[in-house]
Amino acid sequence: MRVLSIVSEVYPLIKTGGLADVAGALPAALAREDVEMRTLLPGYPAVLAKLEKSEAVHDYPHLFGGPARILAGRAQGLDLFVLEASHLFDRPGNPYLGRNGLDWPDNAQRFAALARVGADIARGTATSFLPDVAHCHDWQAALTPAYLVYDGGPHPGTVLTIHNLAFQGHYPAALLSALGLPPHAMSIDGVEYFGGIGFLKAGLQLADRITTVSPTYAREIMTTEFGMALEGLLRKRADVVSGIVNGIDDEVWNPATDPNLAQSYSAMRLDQRDANRVALQQRLGLDVDAHAPLFGVVSRLTSQKGLDLLLGALPELLAAGGQLAVLGTGEKVLEEGFAAATRSHKGRVGAFFGYDEGFAHIIQAGVDFLAVPSRFEPCGLTQLCALRYGAVPIVARVGGLADTIIDANQAAINAGVATGVQFYPPEASELSYALKRAFAIHGDPVTLRRLRLNGMRADVSWRGPAKRYASLYRDLAAGRAA
Repeated sequence: MRVLSIVSEVYPLIKTGGLADVAGALPAALAREDVEMRTLLPGYPAVLAKLEKSEAVHDYPHLFGGPARILAGRAQGLDLFVLEASHLFDRPGNPYLGRNGLDWPDNAQRFAALARVGADIARGTATSFLPDVAHCHDWQAALTPAYLVYDGGPHPGTVLTIHNLAFQGHYPAALLSALGLPPHAMSIDGVEYFGGIGFLKAGLQLADRITTVSPTYAREIMTTEFGMALEGLLRKRADVVSGIVNGIDDEVWNPATDPNLAQSYSAMRLDQRDANRVALQQRLGLDVDAHAPLFGVVSRLTSQKGLDLLLGALPELLAAGGQLAVLGTGEKVLEEGFAAATRSHKGRVGAFFGYDEGFAHIIQAGVDFLAVPSRFEPCGLTQLCALRYGAVPIVARVGGLADTIIDANQAAINAGVATGVQFYPPEASELSYALKRAFAIHGDPVTLRRLRLNGMRADVSWRGPAKRYASLYRDLAAGRAA
């Protein structure tokens, strides 16, 4: 079974969020299921710099404004196709945004090119690799099924995974011809979306299968509250929609072997975890206090992530004796709010604005509780890392957070299965109550230790999700062959 993955970012080559983690970890997990996956991604400078022993397998004299070619090679253990098109991707920094923090004005052409090439490889342009399934990730790859459908003729089955429905890729209808789409594609049953071209909408309309990154999110996006104006289409196609919860790379995220930590540890040597708490407190200028409940955040600082709720609850958290460690970047008002807190509560609040992969590991290993108060969350990976590292997640009961964390209610504690604290709805009063529950857990060392051990022993790997993806691919390929 051969699968082509089409995606705009892949860890460890280039990353802005959890999409890259998923795309980077899935190929190795699928190899254990006898699925050969190759990944197509744009030829950003960071990707080309790490590409090993590459060879050109196809040339485009003109692809959306300039010459391009498909390179085949390996990087960081991944089998890759890379779309080398300097006029589209030879740009520094963030893959989606310019230096002004705004989308690149030609993002429609850039990611249409990615999808166009994905469709070409799916049809056999790279003769050494003919896939049985093309797996497209998010709006950046979502035109792939459209190109395959409108090109006509036989083609492999297509899967579109929604990592976050909020990001949709909506562009003017005037670009239809420039993007190589026929006039009849501009219809409600094609790419048309609110009078323009909807990249994600096109994929949802035309892909053979649709997946989301958790079962709960798969249900939520069919509602008005979470559907982002696409709930009607998703309900119409409900029979091909499924949710497969994400995993994490449990070799990268392994506290027993993690080189980023001040001290490695395991569930059998949980006492050794304390050295990381001290290292975290020292790095962020927090008081080195062995008794203060230490809360952490590893997140984009956005209202979607509910970080405004946490900022509002900060006085209460500090008054109860807690500390807060923050790693992330995002909305200016939230960055300024947490920065102000570090100044007015020295030794109690510490923050690093940006992203540091190694520091994320230290936070997970050092905090008592990891806060994930998202208003919506397709899956979330940070709470899975917290489980692996013995930090107790405090999560809103939405999307993948609901599917991956077992609330520490009395029944779950008595049964010995609780792993975290859930609250709902994602509002200030409910978060406040969840924090009070966390302080109570911290005051009960036996319960706190049990929650930590339950989390560390939970299977948060890609093994289960990979089996479900492999089954989906095989069912889809068999159905098309029939």
